[in-house]
Amino acid sequence: MPLMSDPTDIAVWRRLDDRITTSGQPTEAQIAELAAIGVAHVINIALHTHEQALPDETATVTAAGMRYTHIPVPFDAPTDDHFAAFCAAMDETPDAKVHVHCIVNARVSAFLYRWRRDVIDMDEAEARTAMETVWRPGGVWGAFIGDAEAAARSHLGPRPAA
Repeated sequence: MPLMSDPTDIAVWRRLDDRITTSGQPTEAQIAELAAIGVAHVINIALHTHEQALPDETATVTAAGMRYTHIPVPFDAPTDDHFAAFCAAMDETPDAKVHVHCIVNARVSAFLYRWRRDVIDMDEAEARTAMETVWRPGGVWGAFIGDAEAAARSHLGPRPAA
């Protein structure tokens, strides 16, 4: 059986490494594509009440044979408790392929920046570069990632490629 390639048609798709992929909200068909590339655990940090959310993502993901964790993070109010829940979810399947998504991959990129920097001790610049391909968070998200300068400004778009 040939290896499946990444389903790059998913909104704001990113592959961080062999284990972790991220995106905006996948469709039901794209959830099946995640299973086909070996994803074993889907973590959703968006709200189920968002207009772009799937009607029953829990059922869709589990029917595809994957573990599902939902951590509803309001866009205007990320907290350290949300981050602790995210870290626990990442620890639940440490060797499995995991896909983390929200609606447009902004929340996810900030959570993974912080996780990679603070939990797995990745070089800060390397972790930041991955986040900044999606956006440069400001306001409450700047505070969430521990960047006082960013907390004092609005969000910025992705950093232009060099």
